[in-house]
Amino acid sequence: MSESTPIYENKSLARAQFTNVNLSASRFDDVNLRGAGFINVALAGATFRDVSFANASIGDSNLDGMRIDGVLVSELFLACRHRIKENPQ
Repeated sequence: MSESTPIYENKSLARAQFTNVNLSASRFDDVNLRGAGFINVALAGATFRDVSFANASIGDSNLDGMRIDGVLVSELFLACRHRIKENPQ
């Protein structure tokens, strides 16, 4: 990072609101986002490693090309729908 790049370490931004903010190419390491909400956020090309998505919810979102452990999410949905169709409960 350059000298002009702000670095926030050991800071609390709890309850902060970010509107029309550009965080492209930012890095988040050891960050707590429990209970955070994301609306109209571009995560295209983002990478998540060692992230807990426990009890997370994704809705009304573009998942084109999204992969989880290398598997296209669209293929997972197709397989799930096919299995449900074959084995209705």
